[in-house]
Amino acid sequence: MMLSCLCIELNNDKGMIDVSLGTPIQDASVYQFPLDLVSELLQENSDVITKLAHENIIVALTPLLENNHPTQEICDFFSKHCKNSPRSSIVIELFTPVVHRILKHNMDFGKYPRMRLFVQEYIQALNCQNDGKRVVSTFVKSMHGAGSSCPHPRVLPNIVAVCLAAIYNYYEEKKSAMQNNLDRSFDAVEWKSKLTCYVSILETASEFEDWRIVLGSLLQPIPFPDDAIADQDFSSSMKDVIHNIASDVNCDVHQTVLGIREGKEGWFHLYCPGGIACDDEGHLWGTMLATLIKCCCRRKKFLIGMTKMIGPVMLLALRDTVSAMEVLCAMLEFEILDSQDMKMQLITTLQSTSEGKKMYAALCDRQIALRELQQKGGPKKLTLPSKSTDGDLSKMLNSGSFGNLECLSLAFTQVTSSCANDLIKLPSLRYLNLWSTQFGDAGLQLLSEHLHKLQVLNLCETPVTDKGLSSLAALKNLRKLNLNSTNLSALTFEGLKEKLPSLQECDVRYTDAW
Repeated sequence: MMLSCLCIELNNDKGMIDVSLGTPIQDASVYQFPLDLVSELLQENSDVITKLAHENIIVALTPLLENNHPTQEICDFFSKHCKNSPRSSIVIELFTPVVHRILKHNMDFGKYPRMRLFVQEYIQALNCQNDGKRVVSTFVKSMHGAGSSCPHPRVLPNIVAVCLAAIYNYYEEKKSAMQNNLDRSFDAVEWKSKLTCYVSILETASEFEDWRIVLGSLLQPIPFPDDAIADQDFSSSMKDVIHNIASDVNCDVHQTVLGIREGKEGWFHLYCPGGIACDDEGHLWGTMLATLIKCCCRRKKFLIGMTKMIGPVMLLALRDTVSAMEVLCAMLEFEILDSQDMKMQLITTLQSTSEGKKMYAALCDRQIALRELQQKGGPKKLTLPSKSTDGDLSKMLNSGSFGNLECLSLAFTQVTSSCANDLIKLPSLRYLNLWSTQFGDAGLQLLSEHLHKLQVLNLCETPVTDKGLSSLAALKNLRKLNLNSTNLSALTFEGLKEKLPSLQECDVRYTDAW
């Protein structure tokens, strides 16, 4: 009797849905009203709906969901179908556009957790198809689109949110099974297949260049449970994701393998030889090291942090890893280590390989040239001609002694952040004019670590931003600072005023702090 009544109600709802779809009225409530009625019906009768009725309801509902998100009850209803009939044609044909709309437009899965669960069950249904991994990968690629940039900014954060929640739940499920002695009922093979599916989604996402900056930022805090990080299978399957992020030439991308803040470990630390996730004798770590040391991480702050990993660095250098040798040379060049014994160990390590010998010999030549450059003598003031380049500056500084140079003007030249490597070798520099150059954040961060005698700095009309300007807090002797026409924010300016006690003049005209 109950089933007969239910069929009548379903037929009535089918008619209402048809009316909603056929009405010329353009109002979201026209579509939402039948969805709410169906949700109420499902909530009261979900246990007695036959498989045929189940499919009929889905067929009737999905056209309405082209303009509306499914309700929580409908999400449960769809999830049940994905779980019970994963290879049904309905999953591919009808649920795919619904999931597409959710991932493109959802703003907060926290408010709609059952919507997220539906997406998870849909993904697992795809994973159950023939060649499931390829099917899931194709789905992710379709969410990005064919262009070089994804037109939907919410898609990737939503995909990552689904993956993180699923991975967390799987490890909770495994822990619960172990604690309650349910080993026999726990299917380890199925569990691993489901887990690997979500890691493969992250791997596919990491293949898109425009997605890597967001993906790297979302993964930078290592938002996985401790059980996952300690699981060799999980950390090994994540290596391709981290490799794609670490290999990106964009500094903002590959630096996300570092800790999200000072004192917080990142992927770089986890995959360090001897680290909890390292199972490849440091190959992935060497890749990370190579990218980092070639970008703006070739700085004193980063190298000081590397002293805690000096053992793995020397180990990789002995195994002919060039990036590790570069780190050792940089440590010697910037005099990072105080211990004479440790310096000798670094030199011995470098001289143990043919490539290391060459690099150490080149370092010695540079050190001789540096000592000549820093010898007392030469001019106190120097102005480079307009249109001079980084190469011109380097050539001039290497032509004689500049140990007395106190005032350097590069205004209206074509120098960039690259020249910072030459500027930090001027021990007496107190005045530096970079007005209207292409000197940016990376160079500014390097100067702030080395030129602590600077008293006057002109950055007017340079492309520096808060990222580089905040590092000026280390230049405690600054008296005059020109930030006119830069991307300075009011917040960063207030912070600089607090941290620069000697600052007497600061031009912030034509900035957000003006």
